[in-house]
Amino acid sequence: MSAVTLERLPGHVALVTIDRPEARNAVNGEVAVGLEAAIDATEADDDVRAVVLTGAGREAFCAGADLKDISAGRGSALRTERGGFAGFVYRERSKPWIAAVNGKALAGGTELVLACDLVVAVQQAAFGLPEVLRGLIAAAGGLYRLPRAIPPNVALELILTAGQLDAERAHRFGWVNRLVPDVETLRETALALAGEIARNAPLAVRESLRVAREAHNGLDEAALRALTRSAFERVVASEDFKEGPRAFIEKRAPRWSGR
Repeated sequence: MSAVTLERLPGHVALVTIDRPEARNAVNGEVAVGLEAAIDATEADDDVRAVVLTGAGREAFCAGADLKDISAGRGSALRTERGGFAGFVYRERSKPWIAAVNGKALAGGTELVLACDLVVAVQQAAFGLPEVLRGLIAAAGGLYRLPRAIPPNVALELILTAGQLDAERAHRFGWVNRLVPDVETLRETALALAGEIARNAPLAVRESLRVAREAHNGLDEAALRALTRSAFERVVASEDFKEGPRAFIEKRAPRWSGR
């Protein structure tokens, strides 16, 4: 059985699952290769417009790096050249990814969530960067992405104390978009959110996402205006720019081509 599965679902949505519940979905070399392959597949498939990432089982979204692999000297297998840790955290992706957090997301698991664009979580989920407990640091983006996702002082406390942030508090901070009561409704809610995105013009979504991702990356107003202008020019030159108003006038659902 593969450590990562990819399902293409109706409505231009894909579901990617880390499938190692016996290891709390910890990242080993197979997971890293599988997640990178899932990105390659969804990026290449024009029919996929939004992707949901989740973990198998009820206990953990992802427990981070598989420490057994690290202790056995296989730590380098947990990253890829293009994606970094888990083949995912530094990988460029043009399509929105939604983390569907079915349990605890700790260490590299939190860093996977931080690398996604939106978050849906069950109430019993929790996040944390406990690397300092083992003489490590959160080196896959967590140290600078977490202070952008939640209040900086709260992030700093979590980083320095190895504490955990429960999903309800993360929702109050605005990091978690949707909070659900149980795992049974998690998939449905996450896929519904992906569907809300996928019904929109795919090129417009991708260009909007490209600019929005840069909002907290230190660019000044002039640079962000230039990015927005370039994105707008690409959208205006597309067939979908014509299709949107045409569908409105004809009182029908738009037929997006993504071009």
